[in-house]
Amino acid sequence: MIKKCLFPAAGYGTRFLPATKAMPKEMLPVVNKPLIQYGVEEALDAGLTEISIVTGRGKRALEDHFDISYELENQIKGTDKEKYLVGIRKLLDECSFSYTRQTEMKGLGHAILTGRPLIGDEPFAVVLADDLCVNLEGDGVLTQMVKLYKQYRCTIVAIQEVDPQETNKYGVIAGDLIGDDLYRVRNMVEKPKPEDAPSNLAIIGRYILTPDIFALIEQTEPGKGGEIQITDALMKQAQDGCVIAYKFKGKRFDCGGAEGYIEATNFCFEHFYKTGKAY
Repeated sequence: MIKKCLFPAAGYGTRFLPATKAMPKEMLPVVNKPLIQYGVEEALDAGLTEISIVTGRGKRALEDHFDISYELENQIKGTDKEKYLVGIRKLLDECSFSYTRQTEMKGLGHAILTGRPLIGDEPFAVVLADDLCVNLEGDGVLTQMVKLYKQYRCTIVAIQEVDPQETNKYGVIAGDLIGDDLYRVRNMVEKPKPEDAPSNLAIIGRYILTPDIFALIEQTEPGKGGEIQITDALMKQAQDGCVIAYKFKGKRFDCGGAEGYIEATNFCFEHFYKTGKAY
């Protein structure tokens, strides 16, 4: 079924300047763990063990994080500090990591297309690491979506209701309800003004994509902001076949900005770190 998960991680993180001037936004720590590690853990929990990361200039810290640090590990060997590396060691043992570079920032659609050599001709998940998703009462968001893919075998995007005045921050869908929290997409607009939005159902950073998306991205002209938008390619796919939007169970924190990042940090400190589940 699905084995691969793509992480577009070449962006500048401008909403978090100056912190992201020299540090990848994906490496911002939520309590004691970087954002991208939460995303990879979510992928592994869903059975996705082949992790592909689209990086860019100044992003070497991502590759270094998912590697062995011999000096550090030798220094803390046999001490109680080893417990802090249990989680990352599990990822290194159970996942493989591959990387490619996006040399120009041309939008999320272009970033996903850049990952094509790492993915090949098979369905795959996409995680935007600055969208931190947690579900304390059951399966993680990607696990929920993988289960749906096994049933529907088509592209699936995660959605949530947002304040109607904030639709200009998201791709927004309109669709026909086909099941509990499931919509067959019939319209999709990238960052519409509130008065132009087809609904308040916004796409967040979790996707399962079928491999024909690559050809559709190649055919997609630059859209909003002069960038190649994945939303435009998905709309073509919805017109030709089936794209499902899923209102997922759980909480999502927008860690690309200070407010969501602080909310996520407080939440994770309370529910993971204090309970000893943060490692």
